[in-house]
Amino acid sequence: MDSTPMKYAFAALTALAISTTTASAVEQNCRFIQAKPDREACYKRQEEELAARRKPAPATAESNTLETLRQMRQDDDAVYRSINNICRGC
Repeated sequence: MDSTPMKYAFAALTALAISTTTASAVEQNCRFIQAKPDREACYKRQEEELAARRKPAPATAESNTLETLRQMRQDDDAVYRSINNICRGC
């Protein structure tokens, strides 16, 4: 039995665990800073980094509108399909 895929999976999970641990460790470090201005600056940096990570890619208005229309059309089609399956006057 070849254990190579298991080794890769274990390595990937280990790397993921380490990366999430360091991210949470960075967030926890600010509260241990004694000087108030430095601590507030640390929190501000964290806020900016978090906002930058959460910021979605800029989409043009036209592509956003087309995507919304496609989604609405799919929703409408699903409703129409479910309505057609209702027995009227059985």
